[in-house]
Amino acid sequence: MDTTTTFLQLAIPAEENFSLADTLDCGQCFRWEAEGDGWYRGVVSRRFCRAKQTPDGLLLEHAAEGDEPFWRSYFDLEVSYAAIRERLCRDRRLARAAAFAPGIRVLRQEPWETLCSFIISQNNNLGRIKGIVARLCGGFGDELSPGIHAFPRPEQLAGHTEEDLAPLRAGWRAGYLLDAAEKVASGELDLDEIARMPLDDARAALQIIRGVGPKVAECALLYGFGRRECFPMDVWMKRAMKQLFPKGLPRCARADAGIAQQYIFHYARVCPEAFDKK
Repeated sequence: MDTTTTFLQLAIPAEENFSLADTLDCGQCFRWEAEGDGWYRGVVSRRFCRAKQTPDGLLLEHAAEGDEPFWRSYFDLEVSYAAIRERLCRDRRLARAAAFAPGIRVLRQEPWETLCSFIISQNNNLGRIKGIVARLCGGFGDELSPGIHAFPRPEQLAGHTEEDLAPLRAGWRAGYLLDAAEKVASGELDLDEIARMPLDDARAALQIIRGVGPKVAECALLYGFGRRECFPMDVWMKRAMKQLFPKGLPRCARADAGIAQQYIFHYARVCPEAFDKK
């Protein structure tokens, strides 16, 4: 990897109200770490980067100018979240959730990494998920520079045994990761094809992997394939929907259900007063 320090500044319109911290810390990604003084470091699609929000927008260290389209896509900066929030705010409960952390954006992550990350996330907490992902990359991914590793490709995991993955301390999830790797590496599951499938077909295709149920499939499709109509349901979301939206997601949110879900999820998980108001 080129170790020359380069900086890229991404301008963000003021009305978009972007928050790097809320976006990276809201439970949708697992390879970014806070370093202090507003900086985060992470590896995205074999690119190491440090990121910091500034008054001028988003400052990226180790990102080349030619990579601007990649990073704008990754942070979903081409989409008007201000317009989406305006639609969501037609419902007063959704308005509260969106207002709690309006700077959240749904990242456009790499499909294979996202699929594996949410397999690992099952019955797990954020710290342990990040630890397992870091050990997976360090043990099986290409070294991009000293101490910095890419996420392993399916071919790099396929053919291994659960015993080989024991150092990850992933428990029963190791078998699921290996099954995913075998199916993708062999071509039995074509991730590029999934991106083009009707949504129900895509959901079904992902669930041929051992251990991938509706929730993991929905997360993979939302965060890894950009399917904004997906609406993952975990314990927090089930509680939030039961108490805040007992009649289901309001009609004004259905086209952007995944973004509404991220607002609701973060609001329900972080705000102590989230369930005090109806």
